[in-house]
Amino acid sequence: MVVRLTVSRLATAVALLLVAVPLAAGAQPIARIGLLGDYSWEPLRQGLRDLGYVEGKNVILEDRPAGGRNERWPGLAAELVRLNVKVIVTAGTPPALAAKRATTTIPIVMAVAGDPLSTGLVSSLARPDGNVTGLTQFGAGLAAKRLELLKEVVPHISRLAFLWNPTNPDQKSHFNEVQAGARSLSVALQSVEVSNGEQFEPAFRAMQESRPSALLMTADAIHQRHIDWIIAFASKNRLPVMYQLRENVERGGLISYGALRSDLVRRAAIYVDKILKGARPADLPVEQPTRFELVLNLKTAKTLGLTIPPSLLLRADRIID
Repeated sequence: MVVRLTVSRLATAVALLLVAVPLAAGAQPIARIGLLGDYSWEPLRQGLRDLGYVEGKNVILEDRPAGGRNERWPGLAAELVRLNVKVIVTAGTPPALAAKRATTTIPIVMAVAGDPLSTGLVSSLARPDGNVTGLTQFGAGLAAKRLELLKEVVPHISRLAFLWNPTNPDQKSHFNEVQAGARSLSVALQSVEVSNGEQFEPAFRAMQESRPSALLMTADAIHQRHIDWIIAFASKNRLPVMYQLRENVERGGLISYGALRSDLVRRAAIYVDKILKGARPADLPVEQPTRFELVLNLKTAKTLGLTIPPSLLLRADRIID
């Protein structure tokens, strides 16, 4: 009787195992996605959640930040390739270029990038024709537009400092556009080049000596890593600054104009979803921003002794008192 009961239980266990195997075989596979960029990826995570992806259940995110050191991107990109991730999502032009050099087969989605044409990331926005696609925060004439807005706030600009990173391949075209815009407005341009944290103090000293009327800066990852330092310098020296990113104005900057990066990063989840479902990057057009946000900080303007024109206040998307 005991032997029969044991055999019966064994048969039941085998039957349950046979039922479980097909269920496991039909379960949704886990996709491993690489993240390459010095950026908070929460907007992407939210976008993936909206599309039904749950970390640890059907997706694993492998985050590889470089801590503001561009020389680390090639090694980090190679590490993601060795992990055989299904997709690499990048934030910024240097990590996107590093990913493209590391693989020609793994799909790469640019969550945030500058001009992907001038940097060679894609051959066409409509048909990328390779393994790279995604979104760009670049817009034609955007740097010149920032300069025009800055001149509305500071009408008597005679000398403009432009803070940029010459080692970032994306920023040469940006510099050329600012240079052309300054020339058209008869404004002298001071090139302030900073490619690592050690160069900020000499750059600040150079600006203190030349005393520019205003400062225009990019959203380079190295600069963003030291943004509080830059904002403090501008405040101490009563220097009006035009930023690309809204968060810089929220931290005490004067004015910003640019695409909303969190929206772009969140939309990158749509590209990831399409690729995981079989789409080819070469067939997915690169998306350009259609909405740009103007943000003003009235408290900072008052501290700098500036009066924001009513016409500009009416056009602002957000005003910080």
